[in-house]
Amino acid sequence: VQLQASGGGLVQAGGSLRLSCAASGRTVSNYAVGWFRQAPGKDREFVAAITRSGGSTYYADSVKGRFTISRDNAKNTVYLQMNMLKPEDTAAYYCAASLADIPARGTGDGYRYWGQGTQVTVSS
Repeated sequence: VQLQASGGGLVQAGGSLRLSCAASGRTVSNYAVGWFRQAPGKDREFVAAITRSGGSTYYADSVKGRFTISRDNAKNTVYLQMNMLKPEDTAAYYCAASLADIPARGTGDGYRYWGQGTQVTVSS
């Protein structure tokens, strides 16, 4: 499966963005999908993940209550709605696909397919 992340941009603190992860090659419903981010000089970190059916979602503590992951398997796309953005959310955001029943929440181990990053910059 090929993944294409989009939707990043520059936004003021408190604003919102919606990232999209469009899959091609294979149906995204075969995969759990996670979002990760990496800021300059920092390790990649888990942001959110969703199971194949969308029945379960997982979030990093730092984004709980502000970010929402969802999927539309009919459109072969997974979304990350980001509200109440903070400057510390500034990073390159990546989506990744996993065959696991329960997606991992580490630094990305277990995710076989990765999209290119989309940059999110939050100004104060």
